[in-house]
Amino acid sequence: MAYSDTDTGALVFSQADAPPSSAQKDRIDGIRVFIGIATSGRPTILPSTIAHLRRQTRKAQRIVICATKAADVEGLDEADDLKIMYAPPGLPIQRNALLDEAGDDDFIFFFDDDFLTDPHYIERTLAIFSAQPDVAITTGRVLADGARGPGLSIDEGEAILDGAIVSGANGDPSIEPTWNGYGCNMAFRLAPIRDHALRFDERLPLYAWYEDVDFSRRVAPYGRVVKINAATGVHLGTKKGRTSGKRLGYSQVVNPVYFARKGTFAWRKSLLSILRNMGMNVARSVRPEAYIDRRGRLLGNLLGIVDVIRGRAKPERILDL
Repeated sequence: MAYSDTDTGALVFSQADAPPSSAQKDRIDGIRVFIGIATSGRPTILPSTIAHLRRQTRKAQRIVICATKAADVEGLDEADDLKIMYAPPGLPIQRNALLDEAGDDDFIFFFDDDFLTDPHYIERTLAIFSAQPDVAITTGRVLADGARGPGLSIDEGEAILDGAIVSGANGDPSIEPTWNGYGCNMAFRLAPIRDHALRFDERLPLYAWYEDVDFSRRVAPYGRVVKINAATGVHLGTKKGRTSGKRLGYSQVVNPVYFARKGTFAWRKSLLSILRNMGMNVARSVRPEAYIDRRGRLLGNLLGIVDVIRGRAKPERILDL
């Protein structure tokens, strides 16, 4: 069962497998939930992602896939709960198309096309939104992130998810403040996004390094950003469909500078991000991981530094690299 902490007001889940109580479910009845998935080049992964979303204890009214071409969704059929739409390639462009499609729904959940959700993810997230109306953004706990390694297969991801125990006994609070929603799994209250005409920045092309952070920080003035440790999933980190090493390396330098100039990042945070990623690329370029183009990223880093010095740095330039 769940209870409210008398000191913080936070909703705490006391058992690993306990969904919100029937009383809490009643409080979220009638809420319209929209799931948006932007995809490109991963048609074999999508069916598993959708299957996990259909197993949710609290179903969404709509699951909408935004693809760039028919091949992205080959073998996938529309259904009463599933719509396929198309937009030009680019994560911000596709996510903005999903925002437009969401219309007057109450909450939008963005999942990557390779993120597998636990069955209570939506129910537990809505319980927090309902209990704490000042929360504008949530993100869940990633049990395993294949993006930080060679990637996980669907079988590996499902094994991790099936074996996981989600509990307040793991030493983490049920919810905690965080800086941004993590793009592979994040949910937003749609009212402030509509009221302030907020959109993902379409100057960030393709994979759009840090687009999730930038958007989160522009929504953050209108509500709290929290991580829900009881809403979990596995990010497979599928390598197919990702940006080249040189392009990503350029974005690692230029995008944080762009965000600092427009005010969504503090300069200190931007510089620390650049130094951290460049340092990693330098250190590992001698013996790079088989699944990461470290030398390409380092080259992109250097090209970005040169462009910043010359005053011609802009996110869109990765399209020319």
